Amino acid sequence: MSYKPLCFMIMPFGVKPVMPVVQGAPSRINFDQVWRQILEPVIAELGYDPVRADQDTGALIIHEMLERLYFADLVLADMTLPNGNVYYEVGIRHAAKATGCVLLSADWATPLFDTQQMRRVTYPLNEETVDDAAAARARAVLTPAIRSMIDGLSPMNIVLPDYPLADPERAVTMRKSLDALRRFQAGAEAVSLEPPGDTQRAAAKAYADQYPAAGVSSLAMATTLVTLLRDAGLWEEVQAFIADLRREFKESIWMRQQLALALSKAKSTDHLQAIASVKQLIKSHGDSSENQGLIGGRYKRLAEASAKAGNEQDHQRYLNQAIAAYEQGMRLDLMGYFPVSNLARLYRQRRAEGDEERARFALRLTQEACEALRERNMADEWLRPTLLGVTFDLGDYEGASRLIREVEQEGHAAWKLDTTLNDLRRSVEVSIPPDRRPQFEALIVRLETLLPGSS
Repeated sequence: MSYKPLCFMIMPFGVKPVMPVVQGAPSRINFDQVWRQILEPVIAELGYDPVRADQDTGALIIHEMLERLYFADLVLADMTLPNGNVYYEVGIRHAAKATGCVLLSADWATPLFDTQQMRRVTYPLNEETVDDAAAARARAVLTPAIRSMIDGLSPMNIVLPDYPLADPERAVTMRKSLDALRRFQAGAEAVSLEPPGDTQRAAAKAYADQYPAAGVSSLAMATTLVTLLRDAGLWEEVQAFIADLRREFKESIWMRQQLALALSKAKSTDHLQAIASVKQLIKSHGDSSENQGLIGGRYKRLAEASAKAGNEQDHQRYLNQAIAAYEQGMRLDLMGYFPVSNLARLYRQRRAEGDEERARFALRLTQEACEALRERNMADEWLRPTLLGVTFDLGDYEGASRLIREVEQEGHAAWKLDTTLNDLRRSVEVSIPPDRRPQFEALIVRLETLLPGSS
């Protein structure tokens, strides 16, 4: 008896949401429909018997899954969404067979980090419901493209032509390379442990100067150096470093996100240019709470500059745009406290009908998000000062007093008092009734005594 060659399909099952939001993508994907109307017919047209697991996660016991991945003549993997099972099984196939593994995704999708470097076939998938016309368009793209890539080598066999045999000389070279990387990482960690402020900035800049961007040969090293510069607040240096990196490094999603962040933070950057940069990132890689927070921050600065210049029309326009961006960021992630933490003061500046109620809601939501993140040990460097600011904005004297005791125990640097005290003073002026201001002003005096050089 003769058999057709077998194609094993790796893909999600059922209806899955598309997260984060991506421009041009549906909000959900019915992968069962994609299988029936697009992928199964394509596989049959290529001359293979199409097979996939019949349920979602855990459908195949491990030995059955390994057998199919090894013995299948062709494996197709749909990587439209970051599904853990799909990525795991692709890795197994790459290690098991030299050829016959083709990666697929919707044309708007961006696979995770390392797999971005691998060739894949993209196809149109713009609606949740795949009608006959959409299915025909996708099949017309997939069939010839998959056929042309079936004999392509796996990454393992490209990098190690004698795989699974090992070349002892290459093993020695790799060991030397890893030893150098370990020393580099140890040096970077030492810089990250320097006290925040001028000391850390100087150390980060000096360390990055030892490794000029144009000569950095590994994405891991480039990522570490950008992180050091970013965490030290050296935004101009981040931009310059990324600009000099090799093309494939600077075009990675993570690096483009860091560049957008640097553009949004650097004082010398044109605000509208920074907004355009983040919007382009959203268009190509999807939206996030952080992205909307960056946009909101730039519109907030534009609003402040317009108010200072006496241009009330532009002030109101930019203020509304800042609020809209922060609100979108809040909707994308209720635990992403950065966008929502900015809303209360903007609402109180605008003073439209219902804005005071919106401000109170935003403050409570920020407080809950910050406390939840602290309980889960997921705090970042801005969580403490944000939480302190919220207690002042809420007029919560007991909560503010409790946090100030923590500041006294942990030190001013962890709470970024050098940058947040002005915000607290402004909060007392705007948010605290006159008869209660002396209480909060006394708290600020306590905080001022913690700064270096205070008497």
